[in-house]
Amino acid sequence: MFLDKIEITVQSGKGGDGMVHFHREKYRPRGGPDGGDGGKGGDVVLEVQSTLNTLSKLHFNQEFKAEDGKRGGPNNMSGKSMPNLVIPVPPGTIVYELPSGQLIGDLTEDSQRLIVAKGGRGGRGNQHFATSRHQAPLTGEKGEPNEIKNLRLELRLIADVGLVGVPNAGKSSLLAAISNARPKIADYPFTTLEPNLGVVTMDEEKSMIVADIPGLIEGAHLGTGLGFEFLRHIQRTKVLIHLIDGLSEDPISDFSQINSEMALFDERLKSKPQVVVLNKMDLPMVQEKFEQIKAELGKHGVEVMPISAVSHLNLKELLWKANQLLVDYQEPVIEKELPLYTIGEDPKSFTIERKGNEWYVHGKAIERAAAMTYWEHYGSVRRFQKLMSMIGVEDALRKAGIQEGDNVNIDDYVLEWQD
Repeated sequence: MFLDKIEITVQSGKGGDGMVHFHREKYRPRGGPDGGDGGKGGDVVLEVQSTLNTLSKLHFNQEFKAEDGKRGGPNNMSGKSMPNLVIPVPPGTIVYELPSGQLIGDLTEDSQRLIVAKGGRGGRGNQHFATSRHQAPLTGEKGEPNEIKNLRLELRLIADVGLVGVPNAGKSSLLAAISNARPKIADYPFTTLEPNLGVVTMDEEKSMIVADIPGLIEGAHLGTGLGFEFLRHIQRTKVLIHLIDGLSEDPISDFSQINSEMALFDERLKSKPQVVVLNKMDLPMVQEKFEQIKAELGKHGVEVMPISAVSHLNLKELLWKANQLLVDYQEPVIEKELPLYTIGEDPKSFTIERKGNEWYVHGKAIERAAAMTYWEHYGSVRRFQKLMSMIGVEDALRKAGIQEGDNVNIDDYVLEWQD
């Protein structure tokens, strides 16, 4: 089964809680704080595996969860950090975050990795909060919350040469003739329902990866027929072999139509070098109209080569010509749409919302701090109150008109306001 687009849910591991604990040992009545730190939760990582060429393995399990970090222990023992959850994907996988649709990764190289959900850090034990003036702190941190993300993965096959043309132009037959690929071949439209890859060996040193792209029809850029489900695969190729069906009623129109559909889908496709061939030259009726087709395309500066995938006519010449274009090919310089580095949210940013006597404070940093607070320990609560004051939440609430006894909601936590 070939899959080139799938949606998955990934969840990193939560950080382990730090421990609030004091050393207990005979003859040492004041052993001091010795609560250990929690371990780090596992990241969720996508890793390119060159042996894969489909996303079908992810079809049967679309939810992935890394393990949580372990809790810290007494005697300054740190909890265990958990390993990353690695999800293998094929080269050519593009990763989008949902529902925003933001592009977050483009994986092309073997063993390339992308962290899509970062595991929470472990909380600190009370050993870290001891000072010369405060030697018995009831202060600790819970583990940092995990991340849950919905992702859309799209596969764009990475091939040197792409075979394009109308349905039944003979692309699959050509791929079978020049490589070890064995695509399905039949005499009805849309025999090829999924792209096929084949390796073409030129000599001991040269080889090419060739992709058979399913046939395109008018309106393909709008999704008609097999449409843009497979048009995207042409974007990765460097050189195109454009097959014209010799038995077509209007080969010139077919040629123009395919070029138009590619350009309408992605304007950059029209600049890709093409080798234009008229297929099925083993048939007398095709041989009779070759010169006419050659002359007509020649008026537009297009050179056409006669071939036959069945009799192997001119196949070696075709491959060497495509290989030469591949050697001469220069990747166009385009602005990357992928934001390689993004500035994180300002730690002091927050918003306040009022509903009657209920106040709601929203902000990534303040919500994370609330989740990492031991509310049963006075010292941890005081530390959280200082944080609210430091980033300006307290002043903002006072200016907004909060009254004694009003509730302040921060994520899942409810605090009662007292001046």
